[in-house]
Amino acid sequence: MTAAQAIATREDAADKAREKTLLSPRFYTTDFKAMDALDVSSIRAEWDTMMAEYEGDNNHDHFQRDAGFADEVAANFSQVSPELRAEFLDFLVSSLTSEFSGCILYNEIQKNIENPDIKALMRFMARDESRHAGFINQSLKDFGLGIDLGDLKRTKHYTFFKPKYIFYATYLSEKIGYARYITIFRQLERHPDKRFHPIFRWFERWCNDEFRHGESFALLMRAQPHLLRGANLLWVRFFLLAVYATMYVRDHTRPMLKQAMGLDATRYDYEVFRITNEISQQVFPVSLDIDHPGFRAGMERLFALQLELNAARQQGGVMGALRQGWCAVRGVATFARIYLLPVKRHALPEQVRLAPAW
Repeated sequence: MTAAQAIATREDAADKAREKTLLSPRFYTTDFKAMDALDVSSIRAEWDTMMAEYEGDNNHDHFQRDAGFADEVAANFSQVSPELRAEFLDFLVSSLTSEFSGCILYNEIQKNIENPDIKALMRFMARDESRHAGFINQSLKDFGLGIDLGDLKRTKHYTFFKPKYIFYATYLSEKIGYARYITIFRQLERHPDKRFHPIFRWFERWCNDEFRHGESFALLMRAQPHLLRGANLLWVRFFLLAVYATMYVRDHTRPMLKQAMGLDATRYDYEVFRITNEISQQVFPVSLDIDHPGFRAGMERLFALQLELNAARQQGGVMGALRQGWCAVRGVATFARIYLLPVKRHALPEQVRLAPAW
């Protein structure tokens, strides 16, 4: 069963990008003064190595279409079903919104601070995310659905997050983005006949950008060790679960997208969770037990509640609103039960940085 609504016009695409739901990518702002005060001297050697990598810009010519792009779209995408088309366009719009969200946040930080280390980092990351968003938007324009990014920046709702919440959420977003993209890329590398759109050919080097962005936030958090102990570990657990739950529900409401690639949505999601758990041990001293029966049952319960919520929204009226409220209450209770499950604990490695080796 799919919740992806058909995106038929540019207005539909823009409305989808502006959408404000629990599953929709958000735009963020933060405390610029606190960001300006960050000190990376305790991880200077690793920081300088990373900044040299950004300066080298190994993907500077990657996000350009090759001669076969349009031919591949014509040959493969013309064969997809209307249902798969709807899910794929929904995927493109949400991916563009997520990438552009990072671009805006990083650009706003670098414009509002003087700290040379953080300013340079944010400029490089905004550069990368701008390329990603622009590349996705090119594919939307193929369907006459290109989004006016300037208008989106002006009209979408912004959420204020303290810097530490930005660190937790953005680190996980970048790392799980890497895990998602590399898992899809490896699958389609093994089964090129399942690649129904050429954009997937760009995923390997693309997700390496995401990986490096995550490394940046890992270093920032390791330079502020108080963010990784005590009561802050409760926030770490919250953001881990929120990111995993959002992905699980979103993927299961777009099942045909994974099926078309020869992937089972549940197995795919748990492979992504496994990779993300492995990676995040570089910075988080706790990880979720994704094999705990309660965790798996909870993910399924959240998905079932999302389907019920979608049906209540379609129903509308007073009864539909009441059903939505009841779904929300049960969703919070389910999330809380999963949150209270035991977690795995481990020591942080001395060496922070990792290579994208998956």
